Amino acid sequence: MSISRFHSRRHFLKQSSIGLLAFASLPQWLTAAETMHGMPMVQPRKASVNFKPDVELELYCQNAEAQILVGRKTRVQQYTAKLLHGPEHTVTEIPGSYLGPIIRLQKGQKVRINLHNRLDEDTITHWHGLHVPAEVDGHPMYAIGSGQTFVYEFEVANRACMAIYHPHPHEATAKQVYQGLAGAIIVNDEIEAALGLPTGEFEIPIVIQDRLFDGQNQLIYAPNMHSNMFGFYGNRILVNGHPELQLDVATRAYRLRFLNGSTARIYKLAWDDGTPMTVLGVDGGLLEQPEHKPYVMLVPGERLDVWADFSNRTLGSELVMRSLPFSGVLPHMGMGMMGHHGFGLPVGSDYAIFTARITKKVSDSPKLPIQLAKISRYGIDETHNPNKAVPITISEGHMAMLLNGRPYAYKDIQDRERIPLNTIQLMEISHEQGSGHGMMGMGGMGEGGGMGMGRMGMGGMQHGGMGGGMGMGGMMAMAHPIHLHGQSFQIVSRSIDSSRESDYATVNQGFINSGLKDTVLVMPGETVRIIKPFQDFKGLFMFHCHNLEHEDMGMMREFLVE
Repeated sequence: MSISRFHSRRHFLKQSSIGLLAFASLPQWLTAAETMHGMPMVQPRKASVNFKPDVELELYCQNAEAQILVGRKTRVQQYTAKLLHGPEHTVTEIPGSYLGPIIRLQKGQKVRINLHNRLDEDTITHWHGLHVPAEVDGHPMYAIGSGQTFVYEFEVANRACMAIYHPHPHEATAKQVYQGLAGAIIVNDEIEAALGLPTGEFEIPIVIQDRLFDGQNQLIYAPNMHSNMFGFYGNRILVNGHPELQLDVATRAYRLRFLNGSTARIYKLAWDDGTPMTVLGVDGGLLEQPEHKPYVMLVPGERLDVWADFSNRTLGSELVMRSLPFSGVLPHMGMGMMGHHGFGLPVGSDYAIFTARITKKVSDSPKLPIQLAKISRYGIDETHNPNKAVPITISEGHMAMLLNGRPYAYKDIQDRERIPLNTIQLMEISHEQGSGHGMMGMGGMGEGGGMGMGRMGMGGMQHGGMGGGMGMGGMMAMAHPIHLHGQSFQIVSRSIDSSRESDYATVNQGFINSGLKDTVLVMPGETVRIIKPFQDFKGLFMFHCHNLEHEDMGMMREFLVE
């Protein structure tokens, strides 16, 4: 493979201006984490004799070639699957794509997946969004070597939703995802089925990724110091593995299942003619009622369930899904460095995602339901800690992106990261620098989940810029998509530092705060309060930035549920 990547933070520090002298002077707890991950040697999990699966499949991680661009095929890493037992629609390929097949499961099914590593490097797969036991969640300590097999067994506990499966090996997640290892899981249940939403050919996955190619159509993934800090960005948008995707649609309603499969890029999705985005659901499944938005933000690891009705369109007409301009997710210096390295598609700029072309006239179409699915919500007074939220603190500095002030190290559990089993926890995600002053409240969540966001001036639209009034302490501040493994959480409130209002106004109408989430965008100067259950399973459950370059740098911690 011609793709390379720094394989550890040690290498990263050596390549940076800190140099070896500074590396040697790092605290003992940090240098220990660098020189030895501390991961136990765990034998690959085997099948349980007493587990009787309703669904069993073989899942392979392997090297392959895919026809992505015109001309030479592209070398990729790919998931493929073979159904051994279960409904015939359980595994569905995305036509012509290097992406893994869609795995369709039913709530309550018992599932066995035999993961076979046919790569020449370690890997393990995480079921992003599924509520499963810790030993089958894809923790990096369970990574298997080339030629080994890991057996996952779990019962589908989730309500209807779209989840993701992707690699989660320590310090190599971004590289493997970038090379193609990703796929969608669709969970169905009886409540969803009763709504009569579009299915079959009228339910379309929309997996958005950005990639960089060389002159021989091969993927380029070689992060340097700057792209490790700010994320690695491509200059080509791929949807379902295809550039400049065109969907041929009929004059009827469709269900579009969006998934941001980029390692770092954030999208601001909107139809080019101003048609509102009609959102049915988010990470953790359906909303209680559809929401209509001028645009919707989509960060790495997030999913969206969108109703797209082409009923009144004329034959031959086109509708383009675009990512619209926004600002504030990267510091000025980050944008300048990206431009210097010629990535060519700035974060927060305006560009097309895909085109829907009306090619067929039909007379019947399902109607948009007024009510979708009831969400069981918790009040703050029902949490284990109503007066003292569990903090998740983001800190940023030169060559360091941290959570709770520490890089990842196996079982480096702090007191704040110990969670009693079967509790409901109030949590607060915030930035260490610039928080706690000049905060403008965005409103609390009511019983129905609605959020009064308030009105703020739009301010400047400089791409990737940061709000005024920030001193040197805030120069590295950027947005982070924070993902928590395990059960979905609900958003209680969002608040923003007053110095960040103009940037925040370019994105905040695109947040869906009423649904169940597992990944949330935290803007610079923002504080997000959530309520998250920790039920059913003991063990280590990770939380990390889903900017995967940040994750691989060590912006990852874990809760010990005990």
